[in-house]
Amino acid sequence: MPGRAMLIGTRGSPLALWQARHVWARLLQAGGLGEGDVGLSVITTSGDRIKQPLREFGGKGLFTKEIDEALLRGDVDLAVHSMKDLPTELADGLCIAAVLPRGDVRDAFVSAKAPSLAELPPGAVVATSSLRRGAQVRRLRPDLRVADIRGNVETRLKKLAEGQADATLLALAGLERLGLAAHATSILSTEEMLPAVAQGAIGVTCREADAKTRALLAPLSDAASATAVACERSFLARLDGSCKTPIAGLAEIDGGMLRFRGLILLPDGSAWHAVELTGAAEHARQIGFDAGEELLARVGADFMSSLA
Repeated sequence: MPGRAMLIGTRGSPLALWQARHVWARLLQAGGLGEGDVGLSVITTSGDRIKQPLREFGGKGLFTKEIDEALLRGDVDLAVHSMKDLPTELADGLCIAAVLPRGDVRDAFVSAKAPSLAELPPGAVVATSSLRRGAQVRRLRPDLRVADIRGNVETRLKKLAEGQADATLLALAGLERLGLAAHATSILSTEEMLPAVAQGAIGVTCREADAKTRALLAPLSDAASATAVACERSFLARLDGSCKTPIAGLAEIDGGMLRFRGLILLPDGSAWHAVELTGAAEHARQIGFDAGEELLARVGADFMSSLA
C-alpha cells in the first residue's frame, strides 16, 4: 500500500490489544496485505484514565471518544472496540464497518468461596463495576452485598485473589480471548443472567467516507452477529440506555427467525420489567425498537425517572 501503513486505533488494555491484533490478522488475510501494511496505534481514553465508577462521569462514550477523534482527524484509519462499549449514536462521519463473529455472550461466575452464585453464603460480597450485573445479582440474591470494582480483567482477578471480595462476574468471551477461561468457576445461563447489549461482539469503525477501508473491512463482518447486535443496539437506543441504567438484551437467530429478550431493572434489583419478541431476522432493528417501545409503555414515567 502506498504511503504510511493503515493504522488501527485501539485502547491499551490486554483485552483491547488482543481484539485489535485479531482484527489485524483477519485484515491481512482477507485483504492479501503484508504485515507492514497495517499497524496499531494505542490511544488512552477517558475511561482508562478515570479510576472512579464510570457512571459518575456519564458513562457514554468514555472508552471511545479519543479514538473517535483520532479517526476523524485521520490519525488512524479504523478502530476496534468491544461493541458493548460503543454508544448507540456514533460521532458524525463514523460508521460500523464490520462486526466479527460473536464470542460467547454469557457471564462467568468467579469465586473461591462457592461453586455458583446460587451457592454463595448470605452476606457474601460480589464485586462488579456493571450496574446490569449488580442489579441482576440483587434481583436473584437480595441477601448478597454488591461492591464496586474497577480495572481490566487481570486486575479484577487479582483483587479477588487478594480477598477484596468473595466473588465477581466477568464476560466469558473476554476470559476466553485472554486465555483465562480456567478462572471461571461456573457459567451463568442467559436465563439466569441476561447479558449486556452486544456482549461478546467485536466491532470495527471507520470514516463513513473512506470507501477503500470499508471495502477492506467488509469481508470481516459476520451477517448473523451484525444482525443480532443491530437488534440489541436498537433496543438500547430506544430506551436511551447509559451506564446509569441497568439494561440487558440478547437477540438470538435460528433459521432466519430472531428471538429477542430484553430487561430493565432498578439498580437495587427490587423491580424489573422483561420483554420478549420474535420475528424475521431481516426486521432485527425494528424488533429491537418495538421491544423498547413495549417496555417504555409498560414501566411508566415513574420507573424511568427513578433511573435518571
